[in-house]
Amino acid sequence: MKKTVQNLQVISHRRLNSDHVVLELKSDEKLDGILPGQFANILVDGSQKVFLRRPFSIYLVDYNCNTISVLIKAIGDGTRILSDQSIGNQLSVIFPLGNGFILPATPTKVLLVGGGVGIAALMILAKMLKENGHQVVILLGAKRIVDLVELEEFAKYGTVYTTTEDGTHGTKGYVTDHSLFREECSSFGKIYTCGPEPMMKAVARLALIHHVNCEVSLENTMACGYGVCLCCITETIDGHRCVCTDGPVFDIKRLKWQI
Repeated sequence: MKKTVQNLQVISHRRLNSDHVVLELKSDEKLDGILPGQFANILVDGSQKVFLRRPFSIYLVDYNCNTISVLIKAIGDGTRILSDQSIGNQLSVIFPLGNGFILPATPTKVLLVGGGVGIAALMILAKMLKENGHQVVILLGAKRIVDLVELEEFAKYGTVYTTTEDGTHGTKGYVTDHSLFREECSSFGKIYTCGPEPMMKAVARLALIHHVNCEVSLENTMACGYGVCLCCITETIDGHRCVCTDGPVFDIKRLKWQI
C-alpha cells in the first residue's frame, strides 16, 4: 500500500491497564497490502509541548472494516494525549511507513520475541505467520506481571511464553534466560524481535551463535517518516541509514552491532 496522509476516526478505545491503550482507527479509503512491521506517524493535537508526530507500529489491520490499530503506552505528553482520545475523534495519520518483516518462503517454526511496548510490532506479524502455515512461538518479556499485556490475544496465533524480571509471571529474568534459547534456539527457522535495544542485541547474538536468521524492528525517533529530518540514523554495513525508510526492520547481519 502506498503511504498516505489521512484523517482517521477513532472507532474503538480499549484500555488494557493504567498505561496501555489500543486505538482502532477507521479510514474512508480501502486499505490493502500493509506489511507487518510497518508503522504510522500520528499528529498530536492539543499540546503546547509536542510538535513532532509520534511513530507507532501498526498493531493489527482489519481490511473488511478498513481499520488499523495501534498500541499506545502513555509515557509522555504526546502518548498521554493520544491514549485519552475519545471515540469519534479524528487523528491525522501518515501510513504505512517503512519496510516490514519478511515471512519465510515455506512453512517453518518461528520465534517472536517482544519486550515492553515493542510487542506492538509483533501482533500483526504473528497473525500473518499463522495464516501462512507457520508454527508460531511467542516469547514476551517485561519487568513485572502488570507490564505484560495482550497475552490472550497473542495466544490466538501461537504458543505464548513469558519472562518477568521480578519473577511474578513466567520465567524469572530476561527473555534470553528462557529455556527456549538454551534448549530450542537452533530448532527455529527464523527469529523476529522488537523491544529495548539491549534485549534485541542479546537475542541477535544468540541467533548468530545458533545460525538462525533474525530480523529486528528498531525503535527510534522517527519524526517525519520520510527520511528527511535525519533523526533516526543507524549504522549498517552499507553506511548510515534512516530507520524510518530503510527500516524499521533490519536483518541483524546488516547492522553494525557489537554482537
